[in-house]
Amino acid sequence: MNRRASRIFRRSPRIQAGAHPVDLADNLEHAHGLDRVIRTVSVAVQKTLRPGPVKDALHGVPVGHPAHPPLTDVPMGCWISAGVLDLMPGTQRASQALVAAGLAAAVPTALTGLADWASLHRQQQRVGLVHAMSTSTATLLYSASFVARTRGRDGTGRALGFAGLTALMAGGYLGGHLAFRQAAGASHADQVAHLVPLGWHDLCSESELPEGWPVQRRLGYISLFVLRDGEEIHVLTDRCSHLAGPLHQGRIVGDSDELCVVCPWHGSTFRVADGAVVHGPATSRQPSFESRVLENGTVQVRPIG
Repeated sequence: MNRRASRIFRRSPRIQAGAHPVDLADNLEHAHGLDRVIRTVSVAVQKTLRPGPVKDALHGVPVGHPAHPPLTDVPMGCWISAGVLDLMPGTQRASQALVAAGLAAAVPTALTGLADWASLHRQQQRVGLVHAMSTSTATLLYSASFVARTRGRDGTGRALGFAGLTALMAGGYLGGHLAFRQAAGASHADQVAHLVPLGWHDLCSESELPEGWPVQRRLGYISLFVLRDGEEIHVLTDRCSHLAGPLHQGRIVGDSDELCVVCPWHGSTFRVADGAVVHGPATSRQPSFESRVLENGTVQVRPIG
């Protein structure tokens, strides 16, 4: 390979004028200039939002999936509907009510989003920061719109509302990029139903498993977390459902007299007996396996469910 070709292959791609919006969002993932702000804000959030019931509720642990995405439907739905009504005569009071409802719903939406954002990896946080800036701008514009409407300045209120709607759509696009392109909020645990055939499978020898210390073992394509606790052998998929952290490197703790593993990356806590979420930021359970030990000491496993 000549020197010119070598330079071409090392060159990082850059977005050019007129590029597709998704390319612009991809570039945000590598916007290192945002990192100082990200570090400051994420440290502040983590110091303020300590592990416990409030943090779990903001993540959505009680409902079994992230709380932030469905909450975004409320302010977006209200403000889009207000925009439609603003194009029609005689709808000032209805539009004003929808703007107010959207502002009220924006508070829990922002809090749940902030809690999730603080537990994402850096590339996701870069996109998430700009997403938050866009939606915050939209909220400020709709707040100004509401004040203008209450003072009888409907024309100004409508103009501010449409400006807010523009910022809202930009933020919504980046939210979609986070959710679907970067898989923020999706379960990252290995799904075993279609990868592991039915029935029992040899995993390892019981003598290989240290007492009370998690280890990693592989079953075909799947990495497993294996913990021997007396006569019990607990087996979960090893990739944390939050962001695929290695559970076998986590701490084993007791929570309400139940044995749990704490993910070393973001602190998600799972019950080792069945993979249930005890504490977030994870909201999806870890797929778990039944286990048994044959007379020759071979540990066998099969997926539960």
